[in-house]
Amino acid sequence: MKTISAEELDRRFDDGEDVSDHFDWSKATRPGLELEHADIDLPKWILRKVDAEALRLGVTRQSLLEEWIAEKAKHVSS
Repeated sequence: MKTISAEELDRRFDDGEDVSDHFDWSKATRPGLELEHADIDLPKWILRKVDAEALRLGVTRQSLLEEWIAEKAKHVSS
């Protein structure tokens, strides 16, 4: 990993240069997006409908459910 000043990094990034050599990606995190396992039991008729929609969209069941839950969660007041 190469070391440069923050100002130089900003300039290079703004100029469209690839600055990825200046980051240690093995230590990268996504705050607030850490995964946590959750089990859920659903009736088969719901899963059949979810699977049909996932197939139509060309995505996995898990990614579709994750998206739907995230959309709903955005409307829940904290």
